[in-house]
Amino acid sequence: MPSLKTFKQLALIGPTASGKTALAIKVAQHMDAYILSLDSLSIYKEIDIVSAKPTPEERAGITHFGIDYLYPDENFDVTTFIKLYHEVHTLCLKDEKNLVIVGGTSFYLKMLIEGISELPTISNETKVKTNSYLQDLHKTYEWLFGLDKLYMSNIESNDPYRIEKALNIYLETGLTPTHYFKQSPPRPTVTEPLPIYQIAIDRERLRERIALRTGMMVNDGLIDEICMLEKKYTRTPNCMKSIGIKETLAYLDGRYDKKMLSEKITTNTARLAKRQTTFNNSQFKNVIKGSVKELENMLLRR
Repeated sequence: MPSLKTFKQLALIGPTASGKTALAIKVAQHMDAYILSLDSLSIYKEIDIVSAKPTPEERAGITHFGIDYLYPDENFDVTTFIKLYHEVHTLCLKDEKNLVIVGGTSFYLKMLIEGISELPTISNETKVKTNSYLQDLHKTYEWLFGLDKLYMSNIESNDPYRIEKALNIYLETGLTPTHYFKQSPPRPTVTEPLPIYQIAIDRERLRERIALRTGMMVNDGLIDEICMLEKKYTRTPNCMKSIGIKETLAYLDGRYDKKMLSEKITTNTARLAKRQTTFNNSQFKNVIKGSVKELENMLLRR
């Protein structure tokens, strides 16, 4: 059984369409590693084209986690990735594998490093009370907002999942969420060294890659995929508001033609990439940056 002394892990971050997936697979092959994907769309089953998740062939025999983990109508938050990391870390030690963490949703990586507060165990009695309060979501939201404006102002009034979480905390502990989290500070999830490598790419070059990928998505059946998802899951799940999906739904509503569809997805994806880069630059310290080629040369020599 390997020990923590022999286990190695690294994280690979960068904006969408920057080449993370292909590089991660090369590095995982070189390191004899599993891959943990931190991506807010690839985690869903049946969302394949619009998420740009690697196909089984592209995965090149490398075992991936965090892909095809949930159905689109299932809720998830950062605790899902915390749980996944623990499971994958344990499996890596058991199978004598290293780990490559990769994804564009770097917020989840930040939470893995900084940790999250442990939630209280919710009793059946509290669950029954919570369920009765949730029958009038708007009234319950306003009540919780009055109790804890700081916490509830970050939650939409029509978000039953997060309202339920806040309600459970208050009804179970008697503490507002803000007070509870002050008393229960986060504990880091990642305790071993985790070097972070960030792909640096010129903005114009990245936009070209985004436009090319968008065109490929449309040609590969993006519209049919979104039609299927809407028919099966409706437009209610949060994932149906994601870039690539919301524009295609607008196309299906007759608001765009196909040319405009591609342009809208490309523009919104480029804006997302800019936000991702800003977040990465501001939230992580001691990051090793370079082009895909530079990072590949560096990592394949490790």
